[in-house]
Amino acid sequence: MRAWVLRRLHGPRTVRWRLTLLYGALFVGAGALLLTFVYLLAQTTGGVSARSGASTRLVGGVPAVSAPTLTAVAEAARSDQLHQLVVYAVIALAVMTVASLALGWLMAGRVLSPLRTMTASARRISADNLHARLAVPGPDDELKAMADTFDAVLARLEGAFEAQKQFVANASHELRTPLTLQQTIVDVALADPDASVRALRAALARVRVRAAGQEQERLIEALLTLARSQRGLKVRESVDLAAVVRDRLPAADLLEADLRVEARLESAPVHGDPQLIERLVVNLTDNAVRHNLPSGEGSWVSVWTGLDALGRPGLRIENSGPVIPADQAAGLFEPFRRLGAERVRSREGLGLGMSVVAAVVAAHGGRVRARTRPRGGLVVEVSLPGYVPVTVPVPTPAATGVSHRAPAV
Repeated sequence: MRAWVLRRLHGPRTVRWRLTLLYGALFVGAGALLLTFVYLLAQTTGGVSARSGASTRLVGGVPAVSAPTLTAVAEAARSDQLHQLVVYAVIALAVMTVASLALGWLMAGRVLSPLRTMTASARRISADNLHARLAVPGPDDELKAMADTFDAVLARLEGAFEAQKQFVANASHELRTPLTLQQTIVDVALADPDASVRALRAALARVRVRAAGQEQERLIEALLTLARSQRGLKVRESVDLAAVVRDRLPAADLLEADLRVEARLESAPVHGDPQLIERLVVNLTDNAVRHNLPSGEGSWVSVWTGLDALGRPGLRIENSGPVIPADQAAGLFEPFRRLGAERVRSREGLGLGMSVVAAVVAAHGGRVRARTRPRGGLVVEVSLPGYVPVTVPVPTPAATGVSHRAPAV
């Protein structure tokens, strides 16, 4: 009992108590103002009535009672009436205060009932049942808007959890394949106790164990780049997309692969992470070269950098290649997404290049869009926020108080 009293004296802990006390305080304040107004009005009206009554009581033209005596009696009666009015008003105010607290407690509980329901439902939701929703019925008031917002957050969390689960599963599969290959080859090579050093070296070279290790290294590097870009930018510098593309465009490889290159590079300054911007360019150019027509079939790659119609720096890479269904273009930005059975069999690439591009663009606050060409190939357009140089105003001589004199000639 003592602890309960101390908790109540220390202050209300729940919103219901706070609303109840707020309702009660507002009622007491409004009632006190109303009673004060009634008291002042009754006092003013009683004084006027007493003075007018003292001047009209006459018998044969002569006052029956002296005016001072009549006024004193009227003032005493009026004072008693006002005192009784104050006493009754205070009692009524006290009774109505208790009633207002009780009604406020009930109304606060009724108003907060949907909130308690939402709280209980939210406590039952965990990582295992993110598909559950509050789904609060009723009118479109503030509480329902809050519940709908919470449901939208749960939907985004569910999508993020599912994407992370799928990503972990795909990454585990991609890492397990070269590890299994390496382990199998090593076991086969070591199973022969009479195998010579030359035989072991030939077995390792034949199955490309070193290549499998390099593939693992590239995959881990791509995963680290993807995770780094998803955490946001920590370094921002002025970067020109044209300069990055000019340095990273694999011209020699293109010539050896009998690819025709068309590059129109105009200045496109960007404010971002230079390493991530470089990775974006490398992934897009490598993807355009890798997924193209075979040598001798008129394969080509077109690269453009510059400012779009809105003045934003952009990068567009277009290439020839096999025909891709238009509805599968958006899925290219998903991790470990490979289109076509021939790509899965040959395992060209890691399946992370376009997802890294999407993550880098999102980290810089830009947008990326891919669309297919009817005759085959792909067009990838990247738009990034422009770099706005900060100009520091130079103080004028009047502002600094220093006068400059022209040098003598």
